[in-house]
Amino acid sequence: MADGPRNFPCNQCGECCRRVHLLAETASLDRGDGICRHFDDDLKRCRIYQQRPDICWVDRQYELHYRSIMTWEAFVELNQSACKALQSS
Repeated sequence: MADGPRNFPCNQCGECCRRVHLLAETASLDRGDGICRHFDDDLKRCRIYQQRPDICWVDRQYELHYRSIMTWEAFVELNQSACKALQSS
């Protein structure tokens, strides 16, 4: 993609934050119940959103690890599929 990645179309459901125990890359964020220690249960959002870890920045992960092997569009599609799977489980 010539112009670089755009913002990820997140619907802010929070399911990825409620299941950090499922990935080795995010398991260290688990507060003990599978939920990220930075997730605010009452507000249903991240308390450190602007300072969140690199693994939580979809566009940063694309740039660091996936840009050389897939397009932004393919990466978004892959992440949206994972998101839908989390939402339906």
